[in-house]
Amino acid sequence: MLEGILTGVATALTLQNMLWVAFGCLAGTLIGMMPGLGPISAIALMIPVSYSLDPTGGLIMMAGVYYGAVFGGSTSSILINAPGVASTVATSFDGYPMARDGQAGRALAIAAYASFFGGTVGAIILLVFASSLAAVALHIQSAEYAALVLFAMTCVVVFAQPNERLASLITLLLGLMLGTVGTDPMGGAQRLTLGLLELSDGIPFVLLVMATFALAEAFRLAMGEPQAPQGSFSMRDLLIPMSVIRRLIRVASRSSLLGFIIGVMPGAGATLASFFAYDVEKRVGDGSREAGVTAPEAANNAASTGSFVPLLSLGVPGSGTSAVLLGVMLAYGLQPGPTLVTEQPEIFWGVIVSMYVGNVFLLAMNLPLIPYLARIVSLPQQILIPLVIAFSLLGVLLTTFSIFDLALMLLLALGATLLRAFGFPLAPLLLGFILSGLFEENLQRALLLSDGDLTYLLDRPVALVILFMNAAICLLPLWNRSES
Repeated sequence: MLEGILTGVATALTLQNMLWVAFGCLAGTLIGMMPGLGPISAIALMIPVSYSLDPTGGLIMMAGVYYGAVFGGSTSSILINAPGVASTVATSFDGYPMARDGQAGRALAIAAYASFFGGTVGAIILLVFASSLAAVALHIQSAEYAALVLFAMTCVVVFAQPNERLASLITLLLGLMLGTVGTDPMGGAQRLTLGLLELSDGIPFVLLVMATFALAEAFRLAMGEPQAPQGSFSMRDLLIPMSVIRRLIRVASRSSLLGFIIGVMPGAGATLASFFAYDVEKRVGDGSREAGVTAPEAANNAASTGSFVPLLSLGVPGSGTSAVLLGVMLAYGLQPGPTLVTEQPEIFWGVIVSMYVGNVFLLAMNLPLIPYLARIVSLPQQILIPLVIAFSLLGVLLTTFSIFDLALMLLLALGATLLRAFGFPLAPLLLGFILSGLFEENLQRALLLSDGDLTYLLDRPVALVILFMNAAICLLPLWNRSES
């Protein structure tokens, strides 16, 4: 392993590859800031550039584009409540309220530091345990995924505030229902499409995010929400008190480890990691907004790094983004998998080492821009509201190229505005939507493997333990009620 690390250092720290890392991080960050254009769009736009490079330089640049897009997606989430990347939706839950309270610079600084911390922790773990983690990932199959997703959804409801449990359950179920719109992935049947061809592929996630957060927020502002406070922003916003840093380091450490573990699992990804980390931190942490920004940012960057474990070691794409990266590797004539480590160690270890270099570049590039970016929230509402609406509509249009989707987004935004007006939280709705496909696909696959026989779980001890944990937390509200 030490020989491989030294090979990776020698490969990644050449002047040419460092320049490609910097270029990839810059391009990914700029694209990630644009609502609706996430890592997949960023990588797709950079594919023509990568073909002019050698395999090592091309993959290093593409890796930089990937985590650069995840890093940059938090900016629009915090400033205008329009997540540029799906994995930064959870960042907006506390980041946008901080911006509305005149703490945009502080929120952006915390997001940048947490992203750097999570990416660094992920790179170190990947560097040391890449081959071992690949072996572990092989044992995570459909039954474990289905049990884990069910556990995540149960936690959202059980650990909600007592007066919000029913509302959280309703919006979670609504999200699951919206996630089933379209074509059944296993049987091919049309579901809840109302006979409309435009819904046969389901509701795009970016459309739902823009409708429930960005556009719904613009409607709230237009209906008389108080003006965002004017404020002065400077480099002093980057200085976080030492007492806060010590507290947030604990948050970032927990979230980075959790995010990396989820990222290693093929099919989970940075979005699930960010929601999971945010929910865990809200239950076990102090509940502060700073922690609410730190947790998802550390988790999604660590998960992005972790997703390279199944991609490089097993040749298994863990998400849509890594599937595109797999296509790039195959176009280079590379065959990701166990043989990549032994036959082409300079590529395997060079990409891994370049991730840490990229995180340093990202921090250095983004910190000086924070005082200027933070001024966006102090724009007058006459400018801010059209800006949010324009970014929302443009983000969806550039993603789906469908006028029907714009009309659907407006309809969903009105529904989200009504839900918020009646006190229904929207985070469970998004989580249910994200997890619906993952849960359905893995549950169907597990049922097919077991032929409907529940004794199949006796051969899957990890899935059985997760199901027992799920049953145990369902009893927590009854336990707390008996104690009180």
